[in-house]
Amino acid sequence: MFAIIKTGGKQISVKVGDEIFVEKLPVEEGKKVTFNEVLMIDGTVGSPLIKGAAVTGTVVKQGKEKKLRVVRYHPKKNVNKIYGHRQPYTKVKIDNISASGANASSTSSSEKTAVAAKPATTAKPATTKPATATKTTAAKPATTKPAAKTTENKGE
Repeated sequence: MFAIIKTGGKQISVKVGDEIFVEKLPVEEGKKVTFNEVLMIDGTVGSPLIKGAAVTGTVVKQGKEKKLRVVRYHPKKNVNKIYGHRQPYTKVKIDNISASGANASSTSSSEKTAVAAKPATTAKPATTKPATATKTTAAKPATTKPAAKTTENKGE
């Protein structure tokens, strides 16, 4: 039995027992994770998803990939910069593929909600600023510029 799931903007073909590398998930090692976006199971294609299908797995490792060297170079501008980037990933071992989602949702209902929902940030209480005395400014009279100098015939 195989399935095609969608996670991290990618589509991945999985089988039971496979260990896959996906974009970093906010789950600790050893916890269960459920993928609800199943595109296909054994030739049954969804439109676009198979309703009620789920794939469950266990997080094996959280890590970073090998360093990728990025070179920034502009000719004749004295710009030559080299820096590195390591993409974080999550290694997941696939435990179960369920077309109905019943087995997957009963085993890890609490973990599924933890993964699906982003952790809510606690809202800070609104602080009120102490009232400050407002400045009252008297209306200033409009200043007018003197008229432009006129040039008269002085040599006459």
